[in-house]
Amino acid sequence: MTVGILSTGAYLPKARLERKEIFAAHAWFNPGLRGLARGTRAMANWDEDVVSMAVEAAAACLDGRAEAPAALYLASTSFPFRDRQNAGIVADALTLPRALTTLDLGGSQRAGSSALISALAAAKGLGAPVLAVGSEKRPVKPGSALEFTVGDGAAALLVGEGEVIAEYVGGLTHAVDFVDHFRGEDEKFDYTWEERWVRDEGFMKLVPEAIGALLTARDVAPGDVAAFCFPAAMANVAKSVARAAGLPERSVADNLVARCGETGAAHPLLMLVHALETAEPGDLILAAGFGQGVDALLFRATEAVRAAKTRPGVGAQLARGRSETRYTRYLAFNDLVVLERGIRAEVDKQTKLSTHYRTKGMTQGLVGGACARCGTRQFPKSRICVNPNCNAVDA
Repeated sequence: MTVGILSTGAYLPKARLERKEIFAAHAWFNPGLRGLARGTRAMANWDEDVVSMAVEAAAACLDGRAEAPAALYLASTSFPFRDRQNAGIVADALTLPRALTTLDLGGSQRAGSSALISALAAAKGLGAPVLAVGSEKRPVKPGSALEFTVGDGAAALLVGEGEVIAEYVGGLTHAVDFVDHFRGEDEKFDYTWEERWVRDEGFMKLVPEAIGALLTARDVAPGDVAAFCFPAAMANVAKSVARAAGLPERSVADNLVARCGETGAAHPLLMLVHALETAEPGDLILAAGFGQGVDALLFRATEAVRAAKTRPGVGAQLARGRSETRYTRYLAFNDLVVLERGIRAEVDKQTKLSTHYRTKGMTQGLVGGACARCGTRQFPKSRICVNPNCNAVDA
């Protein structure tokens, strides 16, 4: 049977920080940032992180599907936990069965595309669906170019055999330790290298080579590609890469940076989900991830893609955005300023892990209860029915 994409989901935080407000805060010492002060970037709320955004995207992807995935791969470079499996928390929150393989993938901006390649290979071997999720909330230094270009968000794709909306034509990886940026073990922020070097030696040489190798292996003419998803925030880089690879200029997909920012490891998946929302049956969609090498994946949209367009996706997430003009709120939400939070903030907030484990169905999966006598649903579940006309005990 054909292996491909069965369904998709996406999540972007509702708040969209105006880039002109970022520039207004830093113009006094770096007026050269003015060129980046256009559009908005998605800004996670104080209580959102990689895990919570991944849950939102994955829940949208799995909505209406009866069969649970056999595996869940979560990709990010900004996991909230270094030594606790983040994918396991997502699986718990989605109330997925215990018989499930969970895996965290990180260490590179192409972790999302690598997760998708791995999920497609696993789905073929398992004969069961696999869920690939990319989610990112990258810490960036105030006043840096990255503060303007990155954004927070997540995307999810369920892959496997069956009635796919896009069949998997093929994919490959070229692993190259080309360092465009890095973040050391004890560092909070990325150290980035010069943009022209990254563009000329990285994007322009490594990506066309990988694309050419994939298209040649699959006997596909570059001119047949309908959509090219490449997550580069630099202006016109995707067009230059497409030209070098022989792809038609019309195939270059919107990189979404102007409206939500570049969402790191999640961005190749986010762009792929967005491309599928406008794809027609038969369209070839090429997606690439870049980071210490290149991942390239090729899909062909099927007739089922027409029905999939009715599901809310990236377009709906972009449309629901709310303008945020308070740059100080962004700083506070990301712990980039020290705020006096009052005496109550000094109270020990460490989770009691034993209590958490006993109640994790409620606390992570938001599992409630329903009265067996009158059918009233309630959260949290309690011994006594909350319906005043029932009040059944232990029902």
